[in-house]
Amino acid sequence: MYQTADGQTRLEVKMEQDTVWLSTAQMSLLFDREESNVRRHVINVFKEGELERENNVYFLHVNGVKKPVPFYSLDVIMSVGYRVKSQRGTQFRIWANRVLKDYLTKGYAVNEKILQESLVELR
Repeated sequence: MYQTADGQTRLEVKMEQDTVWLSTAQMSLLFDREESNVRRHVINVFKEGELERENNVYFLHVNGVKKPVPFYSLDVIMSVGYRVKSQRGTQFRIWANRVLKDYLTKGYAVNEKILQESLVELR
C-alpha cells in the first residue's frame, strides 16, 4: 500500500471491513514520530469530533500483548497524517493527495505493486 520514497519504511497492513487498519505503533513508524505523539493526535481526532470512535477503532489480540490492541481505520490514519509534523508525514500527505487526485480526476487509483504482480502471474 504505502512505502516511503527512500524505501526505508514499508508497513504490513490489516485489511478488513473495506479499510486499512494500523496501530499507533505502526503509525509512529509511518510518520516517524514517537508513539505518544501519535496517540495524542488520535485522541484529539475523536475529542474534536472529526471522526466518531465507533467504526474507526478495531481491537485485535497481538502476540506478546496481554490486552487487545486498538487498530485505527484509514480515516483515522489520514487524519493523523494531516496533523503530524515530520518529513515522513509530509511524504505521506503528498502520496495521499496524489492518490486522491488520481481517483477524483480519473475515477480510479492504481496500486502499481499489485498491477505488476498480476502481470507477472499472467505471463
